[in-house]
Amino acid sequence: MTQTALPPQAPPTTSQTDNSLHVIKRNGQAVPYHDQKIAIAVTKAFLAVEGDSASGSARVREAVNALVKDISARIKRRLPEGGTVHIEEIQDLVELGLMRSSFHKVARAYVLYREEHAKQRQSSVPPASPEESHPSINVLNPDGTQVPLNVARLRTVIADACSGLEGVDAEKITASALKNLYNGVKRKEVNTALVMAARPLIEAEPYYSLVCARLLLDGLRSEVLSFLNIAEAATETEMTALYPETFQQTIEKGIELELLSPRLREFDLERLGSELKSERDRQFNYLGLQTLYDRYFLHWNDNRLELPQVFFMRVAMGLALQEDDKNTRAIEFYQLLSSFDYMCSTPTLFNAGTNRPQLSSCYLTTVPDDLSGIYNAMKDSALLSKWAGGLGNDWTPVRALGSHIKGTNGKSQGVVPFLKVVNDTAVAVNQGGKRKGAVCAYLETWHLDIEEFLELRKNTGDERRRTHDMNSANWIPDLFMKRVFEDKHWTLFSPADVPDLHELYGKAFEDRYHHYERLAESGELKLHKTIQAQTLWRKMLSMLFETGHPWITFKDPCNLRSPQQHVGVVHSSNLCTEITLNTSEDEIAVCNLGSINLVNHIVNGELDANRLQQTITTAVRLLDNVIDINYYAVPQAERANLRHRPVGMGMMGFQDALYKLGLPYESVEAVHFADQSMELISYFALQASTDLAVERGTYESYEGSLWSQGILPIDSLNLLEEARGGNYAVLDKAAQLDWDSLRSKIQRQGMRNSNVMAIAPTATISNIVGVSQSIEPTYQNLFVKSNLSGEFTVINPWLVTELKKRDLWDSVMVNDLKYFDGSVAQIDRIPNEVKVLFKTAFEIDPRWLVEAASRRQKWIDQGQSLNLYMAEPSGKKLDNLYKLAWSRGLKTTYYLRSLGATQMEKVSVQADSGKSEQSQPGRESEDFELEAGQPEPKFCSILDPDCEACQ
Repeated sequence: MTQTALPPQAPPTTSQTDNSLHVIKRNGQAVPYHDQKIAIAVTKAFLAVEGDSASGSARVREAVNALVKDISARIKRRLPEGGTVHIEEIQDLVELGLMRSSFHKVARAYVLYREEHAKQRQSSVPPASPEESHPSINVLNPDGTQVPLNVARLRTVIADACSGLEGVDAEKITASALKNLYNGVKRKEVNTALVMAARPLIEAEPYYSLVCARLLLDGLRSEVLSFLNIAEAATETEMTALYPETFQQTIEKGIELELLSPRLREFDLERLGSELKSERDRQFNYLGLQTLYDRYFLHWNDNRLELPQVFFMRVAMGLALQEDDKNTRAIEFYQLLSSFDYMCSTPTLFNAGTNRPQLSSCYLTTVPDDLSGIYNAMKDSALLSKWAGGLGNDWTPVRALGSHIKGTNGKSQGVVPFLKVVNDTAVAVNQGGKRKGAVCAYLETWHLDIEEFLELRKNTGDERRRTHDMNSANWIPDLFMKRVFEDKHWTLFSPADVPDLHELYGKAFEDRYHHYERLAESGELKLHKTIQAQTLWRKMLSMLFETGHPWITFKDPCNLRSPQQHVGVVHSSNLCTEITLNTSEDEIAVCNLGSINLVNHIVNGELDANRLQQTITTAVRLLDNVIDINYYAVPQAERANLRHRPVGMGMMGFQDALYKLGLPYESVEAVHFADQSMELISYFALQASTDLAVERGTYESYEGSLWSQGILPIDSLNLLEEARGGNYAVLDKAAQLDWDSLRSKIQRQGMRNSNVMAIAPTATISNIVGVSQSIEPTYQNLFVKSNLSGEFTVINPWLVTELKKRDLWDSVMVNDLKYFDGSVAQIDRIPNEVKVLFKTAFEIDPRWLVEAASRRQKWIDQGQSLNLYMAEPSGKKLDNLYKLAWSRGLKTTYYLRSLGATQMEKVSVQADSGKSEQSQPGRESEDFELEAGQPEPKFCSILDPDCEACQ
């Protein structure tokens, strides 16, 4: 569609010229970018389909404006400082935008138009090599000089990137890249053109993601080597020889620029450099390497100083600083990280080896009930957040609205006004720009402010009592859940009147709670409120339905199964609901995290126990080192961490492991695998910690712990079952390994760590490694993921491999996956057994997620970040699901995720046609309805770059 002026009757669109952006035309000419030209093309597409009636249509005008705005935003987000974009890439965005907006007929007309004109161009231009047909190109160096484009090197780099990969076409990338280059192009933009040439091909062939990563790596090599004055550039082959020198110079330069600790000079840099494995650079996919490039590698004035293997060795050195044989241990840690068998958490990767090594992931605090204590807690939270820590705050001690204030003889405004300040603090302290500050507030269900707490994320009401940027979670005692099941009343209190409830759980809590209810009934306790437990439960679930918050977490399982119940109480979980550690005014709990890549340990169709044990033994040692090396922003955190030494080893790649084993997530076999794999991880992790206790000593508060009593996580299920009276606990307690010998060994040797396991979301580190997130099912088999590094096409390589085996993978299949939002359920030519294996998160009955999680939970001394997915949540479904989670002994749940309105409509239409395997949602009489005038329900989107879980 030629870029001519709009006809007079066409819908007006605001024209914007961006002088920092240029469009590369097909003849190689660079021209300024204009929004108006996109509007012309889109409008003509509508006119071609709908005729003259489209020209005056307000609907068309709005659609065109929205599409142009979206395309412009996408381009500028990718090129924030300006640059070039090829005309065909803009046309690709137009085509995708029309499809996403469900203008399928218009999109088809646009596609046909492009194909017709492409054929015309091919027939009118004689065949020629890209070098001959492209105009003469000079490349602008940083020093201002210009040199001819070295096409031979360009071809070599692309050939290296494609080597060893089936189904990729080096010539196709070369031709496309040359189209995106122009005379006077900056040297750095040459590499960008190579990546951009390969990136659109990922959706048709996942191996192009590896190609993109390798092309990006070529630019990174040039950037680092030039900065260190080693070379202007280097091929992959040349780097084998250059890596040791690059490593040594990076460490020295980092120390010189005060980015790295001078203590790194204590290592034998020559020896460590010789251990770097340059071939492991080829493991990265595009999303993984781009994420490292944007957010993790050391940089100075926007120049990167680190290559991937240097980065992993720097982290390993930072974690081996206090080892007796620090060089050998650094090599051991490097081998673990660079093999992708295990990955440290984001703060550890950010800060290991630096002058301020804040290596821990999350902090849990309890906020006291006095003004000075409240604001001191906020200050502590700001300091912790500054150095990349996520926060979980226990606000239950703070007195409720209407409570008497002795000092002023006035009445309290309750918890909510303070939470508004916390919300704004989290926004202001954004962790140095590396990721957004994040906090979660917890409140117990008996707190008199609980009803207002539930509404914090609503889009209506008094904005002074709303917190749109922070998370919230319910901290629910078992007694409340029993009252819900029994349809009994529930009494709300102010903690100023019942302070000991905060410190009690199990039978002691129930007895004391009954005592306070009797005082309220007799009139001795004035400030209280009595409601039906089911009414409050419904409001909890309806707010979760409407706003995605507060999350549902359970106080009693966290405490009854806590190894550390002899020295305190678990008052909340953390930002991502997997950490269950004690907090008080004197102690801020700290979680030190990392994750096993489970799929890497599947060998010859089964879980390789020997390899898993080796990984875990090294990982536990590495995590224990974090505690001593860590920089603590506040003394309460250091005090707690050194006294109890908790760590949280988790996993990622669970869904990939199922694919490798050929097991559907929605199956008994998958639940069994969740049980089997977590039992092995638990066994080896506890074994590693007790062996480390022999070498380094037990943690300070060990005596009196469940460990010292011979009670392991699997044994603590009995404590939960006993506390619930057997009526509300449906727990699987089967075991396969020799736990008696390990139990005896721990009682003899002690434990190095009070807590050892916790399954975190792993959103970013799983991107780095290139596997599925944590224990999550596949979100979609084909989708575009947005995060702080940009937008990335994500396609399920396991599905592509399976369809290739069956000779079903072609361009039609790609388009079908796009149309059905990454689902294979509606694609007729895909066999049923493949459809079952590759069900997406919203197609799996969420009860299977709960069942698999319950099998893991019995082996874990902390918790797990468990997201639950529902295509169309209803009151009855949510009620049943969260009751199931409680009865199965889960400690916490995380986000409730739902499809957007467009996708739900498509699912409903498909179900009506009889083609969907998914049952009709239906609306039962118990379903929750939104209040009049409320907006559509909104849930945390997996694709939302502002969501902490997606970082």
